Amino acid sequence: MPVLQPLKGPTEAPATYKQPSRKGKKAWRKNVDVTEVEKGLEELNEEIIKGGVVTEKPSEELFIVDTVGDASLPKRFPKHTSKPLKADEIIAARSAVPFVSLRKRPGDKTTDGIIPAKRPRREYVTQKELSRLRKVADGQHESTVEVADASYDPWVSEEKSQAQLVKDKRDDEKRAPQSISQKPISLLASGKIPKAIPKPTGGYSYNPAFADYEARYTEESNKAVEAERNRLDVEEAERLKKEAAARSAAEAEAAEARAELSEWDEDSEWEGFQSGGEELKVSAKRPERKTQAQRNRIMRRKEEERRMRHDAKTKVRKAQMEEIKRIAQEVAEREHAQNLALAQMEQSESSADDNDEELRRRRLGKLKLPEKDLELVLPDELQDSLRLLKPEGNLLKDRYRSLLIRGRVEARRRVPFKKQAKTKLTEKWAYKDFSI
Repeated sequence: MPVLQPLKGPTEAPATYKQPSRKGKKAWRKNVDVTEVEKGLEELNEEIIKGGVVTEKPSEELFIVDTVGDASLPKRFPKHTSKPLKADEIIAARSAVPFVSLRKRPGDKTTDGIIPAKRPRREYVTQKELSRLRKVADGQHESTVEVADASYDPWVSEEKSQAQLVKDKRDDEKRAPQSISQKPISLLASGKIPKAIPKPTGGYSYNPAFADYEARYTEESNKAVEAERNRLDVEEAERLKKEAAARSAAEAEAAEARAELSEWDEDSEWEGFQSGGEELKVSAKRPERKTQAQRNRIMRRKEEERRMRHDAKTKVRKAQMEEIKRIAQEVAEREHAQNLALAQMEQSESSADDNDEELRRRRLGKLKLPEKDLELVLPDELQDSLRLLKPEGNLLKDRYRSLLIRGRVEARRRVPFKKQAKTKLTEKWAYKDFSI
């Protein structure tokens, strides 16, 4: 008996898929790729051998719904499976009070034998009310107020017990403003906080030394002269401004008058009509066409100008960056110096008088700081005795100005009277209501 042996060599059909020619059946079998079709047929045969095609079987044969669970889980994880779910506990909870029935409950049929009174209808006027209204219309008023003696004294004040009194809790939770924890801002140019009551110098004495009095007298005189000079300068500037405004107004009026005269005096261009032959002939020369060399030259020039503009902008930008760095460095140095000065001032805790210190320009609030009163006695008014001395200045104004300089309060304006509501006087027309 001959022995069956497998075929030697490749079992696949010869394939040359890159050859485009497909003339004839042999060429189709040889040149068409059918490997995907053959692989699909082999998979289908395997599924049929194993029991059938999977896509054709129903879901009941392929899947099983497990409603019991794994019996080995409680043994492996007793801690997690023994505790019931919170949802099951909530659903299983039952109240001892029975639920309210949704059906309509029947009424109690047992009665005591007494027929309840019918409620009167109020939609209409009764005969009794109608008769009362007729009597009122005829002028017969019935007395509805019954006078009775008072059984208590209305003038005796009842003492309320302490338990009934309401306690006022508005002042229990008082909150301080945020600015109370901040330091006051001094109005001196140096930033130092002056004393509340500055110590006067020797020039303020009732019997001062000649040198101190002369120095103070000269200082106050210079201040008065400077103030008068500033006042005169302001008046002169206002006068020059008014003169310039008047001069400009006069020049504008003169120019307007000249313009009105010129409109009537000058000859008009349209006095006669020009004929067609007299019209000006505009001869515009037609521009010649540029050569390629000229175009190239223009392009090179424009490119050079563009490059120069770019270089100039770059140079300016670099200069600006350097300037910004320099300014930032100066600002940092200035801030560092200010911080050092403030630290030194806080450490020294030295207070200065406002007699010789200059006030800063920036003030607190919108109003200006009031000027200090001039407490200076002329040479012929100096007295050598305290009995003959006349008081100078005002202590209230001095204390108020000291508070302003120390930054305790801001400058305020005195309100002479409270603004009252406007009233309108009208005459009543009661005199027109009369009866005959």
